[in-house]
Amino acid sequence: MFVHTSIRTSNIDRSIDFYTRIMGLKLLNRHEIPQNDAEVAFLQDPEGKGARLELTFYRKQKQFIQADYEDRIFDHIAFEVKNMERSISMMRKEKITITDEPYKLSPTGSFIAFVEDPDGTLIELIERK
Repeated sequence: MFVHTSIRTSNIDRSIDFYTRIMGLKLLNRHEIPQNDAEVAFLQDPEGKGARLELTFYRKQKQFIQADYEDRIFDHIAFEVKNMERSISMMRKEKITITDEPYKLSPTGSFIAFVEDPDGTLIELIERK
């Protein structure tokens, strides 16, 4: 069973705000990990569906640079949205980076778009048809 995905953050408060307020997740818990001077937060869909997202903040991490698109090792995480147009419009108002404008995978397929979280982690938005 797939349990969670962890992504690093340079500012855990900012990331919790983004993933709860913008992406609609619910904060489940947040706690310190003294063994590696880190703090983690677990989030999930408010209805408890799907895997959890773990945000990890390492206090000793000095550099936090996202590789260029072609050089990334971790590709993206994905969220289903009910209305792509409304979601993208709201993200524009919030000044969220939209890396790929909405497009259809096929003439009858889903709409997808890509945005970035505050640390540049790529997020795919999917509106299923």
